[in-house]
Amino acid sequence: MFSVQFSDWIPKGNPPDSACVVSGLMDRSRDGDEFWTLKTEHWKRTMAQRKLGQILVDLGHLTDDQLWDVLEEQKQSSGLIGQVAVRMGFVTEAQVTEALAEQWGMPIISLAETNIPPNVLEMVPQTMAEIYKIMPVSLKNDVLTVAMADPQNVAALDDLRNFLGAEIRGAVSSLADVEAAIARYYADRPESIEDVVAELANEDDDNRGPKGYDLASEEEMSDAAPIKKLLNMVILLAIRDQASDIHFEPFEDEFKIRVKADGILYEMVPPPRHLANAIVSRIKVMSDLDIAERRLPQDGRIELNVGGNQVDLRVSVLPVLFGEAVVMRVLDRTVVALDLNKIGMDPTTLSRFRRMIELPNGIVLVTGPTGSGKTTTLYSALNELNDISTKVITSEDPIEYDIEGITQCPVNPDIGVTFAAILRGILRHDPDKILVGEIRDYETGEIAVQSALTGHLVFSTLHTNDAPTAITRLRDMGVPAFLITATVEGILAQRLVRRICSECRTVFDPSDELLLELQLPLETARKYKFYYGKGCGRCNNSGYKGRVGIYELLTVTDEIRDCVAAEQSADEIRDVARNQGMTTLRESGLKLIFDGITTIDEVVRETVMEDVE
Repeated sequence: MFSVQFSDWIPKGNPPDSACVVSGLMDRSRDGDEFWTLKTEHWKRTMAQRKLGQILVDLGHLTDDQLWDVLEEQKQSSGLIGQVAVRMGFVTEAQVTEALAEQWGMPIISLAETNIPPNVLEMVPQTMAEIYKIMPVSLKNDVLTVAMADPQNVAALDDLRNFLGAEIRGAVSSLADVEAAIARYYADRPESIEDVVAELANEDDDNRGPKGYDLASEEEMSDAAPIKKLLNMVILLAIRDQASDIHFEPFEDEFKIRVKADGILYEMVPPPRHLANAIVSRIKVMSDLDIAERRLPQDGRIELNVGGNQVDLRVSVLPVLFGEAVVMRVLDRTVVALDLNKIGMDPTTLSRFRRMIELPNGIVLVTGPTGSGKTTTLYSALNELNDISTKVITSEDPIEYDIEGITQCPVNPDIGVTFAAILRGILRHDPDKILVGEIRDYETGEIAVQSALTGHLVFSTLHTNDAPTAITRLRDMGVPAFLITATVEGILAQRLVRRICSECRTVFDPSDELLLELQLPLETARKYKFYYGKGCGRCNNSGYKGRVGIYELLTVTDEIRDCVAAEQSADEIRDVARNQGMTTLRESGLKLIFDGITTIDEVVRETVMEDVE
């Protein structure tokens, strides 16, 4: 083993910053040829050291002055440097493609002049090609070559290896060429979930897998091509449709696949029942779980880079009566904007909540059922507080999103790492703001209170129906009333309701019975316009697209503290808070109805009945 100047490997005339020292192993083949074996990751890092702008200058496509202009424009408008240079008219798409190919050490492929065999097209479904902006080109010696519109997204190659179970080699083509090739080659072979399921159903199902795979072999089951195709399509469609969860559920006579989007489960066409084990085994392989273990619950993770965006799939496998059920939680940062300005809080409530999270000490609670967006609200608050002068530490179960600059600690009850145990450790790390994922018991509540009393601002969640009930829940846990009054500064209750699809939103005249559900006088309700979604292709004929929050913010004033000290009921606390201007969940929902954002049905489903004046 020895070192070599990497500059000896590259064409003369490259700038000094491209030279670096790498180590490799020299081996001699029988005919005496010498070659180098380098780790792929090291090669990628080395190649990435040359900046695209400098390569464009070296190739003579840009001048130094033009490069500075492009960099200045990029600061103002954002975007990739190649796209900015094309937009400014300094270079062409072909020149950027040439520079990208040199930057990443990949060949250039002209898709317009390439004939792609049918067996190669069958390896990559249309959905995958469209999402990753790739085009399969050739298959030689079990190595699939794909043309990439964005070779800088190197992680996409790892995703494709994971999805397809084959070795992948990248090549470079322009975005226009890739999109044109997808439209040309896949036009006469559109493929849907129904097509893949039909293909699986046509296979022999007498205890044999697709194309003769022996179902007794777990490895062959998970490696069967139709199984891969079905699972890949389900995952990619779920990501494309911004789903939050994917459910795989075995029953006695069928194997259901359901996808949760906007808080509602939608069922897909079920695959043949006898393939349940094969599908579950494939999921285990992708998430590095034990495919032979079927008696115990297992948890895993699949990391993807879809369209340049990091997507995590949290996999949970649970033994059930007729096999193993799997749930994948889809964590896509592009879907969840960790920004308080974008979570749907009205300006008055948002201003009051911002004042709470900027307090030097105390407890701020966010309440609501599972799936109501509590974590997103808390992450958004921490993201806003995250600056170089503030130490923020969290304890979470699990950590859903990695936030740069915040120290995040995962809970692991199996080895005694509970919220309470982590919280004790956190206090020795000089924090300013603390997030406790959930107050579940007296011990956690007591330490949270002590943390607030010693000068820390503590954020946490509770599972209660509304904000006033959170106070009675703390009392039920055993937290003394005088400590609640001394530490709790505010409680935010929230729900998520579905947005009406903007493409098919339609005015309608609701019946008197429907209006009575809002508990408003009919003459008052008739003053407003009401909307619903007719259903269209954009919203999969559901009438809804996306979700928005409704909020109830209780500020713990002196009057509220008197109520807590007197151990008054949640109803009495609610009355005092409303007299002080608290907007209830139902009232927040009514505003969204009258603004044409959501429907009566959604608000009635997510909020409790109350007296609305």
